[in-house]
Amino acid sequence: MYQENDIIVFKKNHPCGGNSWKVLRVGVDYKLECTTCKRIIIIPRYELNKKVKKTKE
Repeated sequence: MYQENDIIVFKKNHPCGGNSWKVLRVGVDYKLECTTCKRIIIIPRYELNKKVKKTKE
């Protein structure tokens, strides 16, 4: 589905104002980094599938 270093766009913006995230690690959970503020989150695959609007790369 998503590969490492892909840029994905969420439906809702992050509190910092950005809505694009870089995929750092793939597995049962995804590790994502906000491209605006560099915040790192870990999110389960089923939640990520609901939140993604589109993939940039």
